[in-house]
Amino acid sequence: MDEKYVVIIQCDISHNRCSGFACTNAFYNRDDVFKNYNESTRYISFTCGGCCGKSIATKLEHLSKKLKLKNNINKEDVVIHLSSCMTNDNYHYDRCPHLDYIKSIVSKKGYNKVIEGSYISKNAEKKRANGSYNCYDSI
Repeated sequence: MDEKYVVIIQCDISHNRCSGFACTNAFYNRDDVFKNYNESTRYISFTCGGCCGKSIATKLEHLSKKLKLKNNINKEDVVIHLSSCMTNDNYHYDRCPHLDYIKSIVSKKGYNKVIEGSYISKNAEKKRANGSYNCYDSI
């Protein structure tokens, strides 16, 4: 993939107990959903800001200005990953009830490359397979 930036948006509630290490590590190791990104692709993460996720609008606006001003990077050069803690049932809690609203904000801000998911542990995959966690279709 030729994208210049990957942005991972993490659940604010989950972020209170999760450092984001697994998602960051998966990106730098180019694991799973990150496997097709070039080595030159850069990474940034931030939280949704808390329920209902409305502060994403302000954060994306700030990001857009900085990317354009400092690096001449356009929104088409950015992929937004909604973290697995937002898009999947997990040990924190079930998937984000505001997910569709958050995706609409991302879209309204002009980011059209949106991927549901970041890192999923092998343990979580097993729990989904045996029915302990709910399964959802991703985009």
